[in-house]
Amino acid sequence: MQNYNKMKKSLIGLGIILISFSSCFKASKTASDETKSSTEQVQEPEKIESNIVLITTSLGNIKIKLYDETPIHRDNFLKLVSESYYDSLIFHRVIKNFMIQGGDPDSRNAAPGKVLGDGGPDYTLKAEFNPNLYHKKGALAAARQSDNLNPNKESSGSQFYIVQGQTFSEEQLASMADKITQQKKQPIFMEYLNRPENAEFKAKLEALYKERKIKEIEELEKNEAALQKEYAKIVPFKFSEKQIEIYSTIGGAPHLDGAYTVFGEVIEGLDVVDKIGATATAKGDRPLKDIYMTMKIVKE
Repeated sequence: MQNYNKMKKSLIGLGIILISFSSCFKASKTASDETKSSTEQVQEPEKIESNIVLITTSLGNIKIKLYDETPIHRDNFLKLVSESYYDSLIFHRVIKNFMIQGGDPDSRNAAPGKVLGDGGPDYTLKAEFNPNLYHKKGALAAARQSDNLNPNKESSGSQFYIVQGQTFSEEQLASMADKITQQKKQPIFMEYLNRPENAEFKAKLEALYKERKIKEIEELEKNEAALQKEYAKIVPFKFSEKQIEIYSTIGGAPHLDGAYTVFGEVIEGLDVVDKIGATATAKGDRPLKDIYMTMKIVKE
């Protein structure tokens, strides 16, 4: 199976295009039968009358508004803030023109150079995807483990990221939409490959892969009529007019839409997000100088 995991990353000619950003975000635990569900763990914070949170950092303040359309994530975040869960944590992962990430409790008093990103409470949150909530610049979203470990796309119980992003032309967005459509082929391909009746096709493919004969692999796939018939059922991905407007003017990270739960946005302090995004980082994207945070619930 290891060969086929490599194959998924290598066979771009087959249209099995994997967007690598999904591996950027690590959640605290893998969703499993042993992991407690969000309904068991998350309770509405008591006597909280505001969904506005002030994040104080060593580079300035960021004020965020949590969306009512994502109540599980909203209530969980407010609960953690009210318990001072985030105080003294750092932004442990920063990628310029992409996002700034925090919320790992292991980052509190973490030694310089320590690899972070696996910490969090012993529960995950059910995904709350909303087609009207986008990864625009300033969006607040939940980190999570990658699809191969987390097929339901459940969110980390505590880790979050704020999008810095960049702007895209309509041509770039169209190209990105095509790649997302191609990405939909990947699970179809892997399921088809592992059917017993397709063992001969799988053996041929593996032999060609070992010899790195990419053109022959492409031709083999193209001539596999049953597989092509399944590919034809894929509904092409398209960005909406609103998304195109946002990503070509405000900017953001459009490839993450529908893959990670967006549950809030920055209403003050985008300049601070840019300052954090511009900080120098070491291997693993941790800032060379720790950027600490504290949070409190405030009135708008």
